Amino acid sequence: QVQLVESGGGLVQAGGSLRLSCVASGNIFDIDDMGWYRQAPGKQRELVASITGGGITNYADSVKGRFTISRDNAKRTVYLQMNSLKVEDTAVYSCNAEIRISWRYQYADFWGRGTQVTVSS
Repeated sequence: QVQLVESGGGLVQAGGSLRLSCVASGNIFDIDDMGWYRQAPGKQRELVASITGGGITNYADSVKGRFTISRDNAKRTVYLQMNSLKVEDTAVYSCNAEIRISWRYQYADFWGRGTQVTVSS
């Protein structure tokens, strides 16, 4: 069974920083793309940043220059360094990964349960 577990969320003042981590564990053959999504109250979930297995990154326009996504393949972990946080960054941040559990199977999407990030003014 595959699990994605996020950590690192919390309460921070505007202008501050947080670093989120997401560790994948369980029956994993390979991990392809990994990413971070967020959902604020009353809003749709949106992609924040993603990173391919080869390290190519993609960011939402709203976080470019402030957030950095990275991964450690040996640790099966993806990180999101968030700097210059704004009140509008407040949301539940969830980790997503495309994981293959066996050479017999295709990649499938897996999600973590999310971690709350609250930015105060």
